[in-house]
Amino acid sequence: MPRWKMLLWGAAAALAFARCAASYAAALYPLAPGQRLIGEVQTYVTKRDETLLDVARDHDLGYTQLMAANQNLDPWLPGEGARVLLPTRYLLPDAPHRGIVINLAQQRLYYFLPKGDAVETFPIGVGVQGWVTPLGDTRVVSKVANPAWYPPKSIRMEEPGLPRMVPPGPDDPLGRFALFLGWPSYLIHGTNKPDGVGRNVSHGCIRLYPEDVSLLFEEVPVGTRVRVIDEEATIAWVGGALYLAAYPSKTQADELDVTGRFSPAPIPNLMGQIARLAGNQADRINWDSVRRAESERTGIPIQVTDPARPSNAARTIPPQD
Repeated sequence: MPRWKMLLWGAAAALAFARCAASYAAALYPLAPGQRLIGEVQTYVTKRDETLLDVARDHDLGYTQLMAANQNLDPWLPGEGARVLLPTRYLLPDAPHRGIVINLAQQRLYYFLPKGDAVETFPIGVGVQGWVTPLGDTRVVSKVANPAWYPPKSIRMEEPGLPRMVPPGPDDPLGRFALFLGWPSYLIHGTNKPDGVGRNVSHGCIRLYPEDVSLLFEEVPVGTRVRVIDEEATIAWVGGALYLAAYPSKTQADELDVTGRFSPAPIPNLMGQIARLAGNQADRINWDSVRRAESERTGIPIQVTDPARPSNAARTIPPQD
């Protein structure tokens, strides 16, 4: 990355950290039984000297999430009056809608409220290449405010200068709140570097904006179930139409972070998944729409079925993976 962009990143990160939380609004959505699609895509017009890092945080979006939908914009100098697409429409993960569900590929955490009538969603920072979060089920086993950080041996080997303990405060990478999981050394926590939310930056822990983790810390009781998945595509039937949301892979997210764009890449077995889910309505699949979603990976759900056809319509054969 050019030095001038690195300097801009540091200045923007410092500014974003100091921004007043008054403009922040948690993403809370009412939820009907069986509902999979929430939210609406919005647009935002930038102000003078505003970066997309500012826009992302003000609208509770991650950096990769916002940039994937706005690859035509300069993240550091979009300019006054630039129209930014806010990808604030989501297909809920294909997992039981209980407790916390995290999709690493989507870089988002979903918290389904205990009554089952609402869901909150937050952007997250996830592991860098080579450091992965375990997949599967666990639980929140404890919650700690103002936690100290004890760097594990693996991280101290990577960074020998680290102390054995970092006390609470501005240098603590855990931020002000941490939820400890049943997997040792893996946490959901805040951060002293909010510019890392929505990027591959951690050693496997899940990072949230300070204002997000503060809210989650208050709401989530110890014992809450946590399920972690890693799916580059979410597919669901909604109101008689099949929807697809495709997210950048870890490699593409890193490429986007450095260059502002990413190269197209196939999603493993995507066509087969769609064909199976479509079942006897496979003739309605618009495969051009599927290919476009797979190529662009904006994360925004799009409809990939045409209107229902007569029962004697010729079936189409899906492309091979």
